[in-house]
Amino acid sequence: MSLPPIGSKAPAIILKSKDASGLVDVALTRNVGKGQTVLLFVPLAFTGVCTSELCTINDTIQAYNSLKADIIAISVDSPFAQEAWANAAGLRFTLASDFNREACTAYGVREDNFHPTLLGFKGVAKRAAFIIGTDGNIKFSWVSDDPGKLPPFEDIQHALE
Repeated sequence: MSLPPIGSKAPAIILKSKDASGLVDVALTRNVGKGQTVLLFVPLAFTGVCTSELCTINDTIQAYNSLKADIIAISVDSPFAQEAWANAAGLRFTLASDFNREACTAYGVREDNFHPTLLGFKGVAKRAAFIIGTDGNIKFSWVSDDPGKLPPFEDIQHALE
C-alpha cells in the first residue's frame, strides 16, 4: 500500500498498548476534534536509533504538549516488550503495538526486508512520522528508507504550529 496523501483522512486503526492497568486500546485518531496527533513509526524496540528517537521526543515533550499534540509511537513489538522499553527509557507518551502490521501497512511504511545483510527481518515499520490534524486528515508525512536516519523534529514541531 502507498502512503496516504496529505489532506486524506487518517486510517482509523485501533492498536494495543500495555500499562500498569493492563492492555488498553489505542485509537490512532483518538485526539481528533481535540488536538493533533504525531504518529512515530519505529522499526524495533530497544534498538539504539529507535531509543534515541523516542528519548529525543521525551526530552521535548513539553513543546508537543503546549501544541496540544498527542504522541503515539508505533512498532511491531508486543505491547509487553513496549511497556518494558517505555519503563526502561522513562518514556511519558503512548507506545502502541502494531504486532499484526495493520498500521504500518495502512500508512504505507511496512518494510519487508529490514537490514537484509544483517538481519533480514520482514514486516517491520520504516522510520516514519505523520501528523493527523484536529480534523482527522493527514497534514504531514515523512518516511525514510534509512533506518539510521532520525525524523526532522523541527519540521514536525513547525507543522504542528
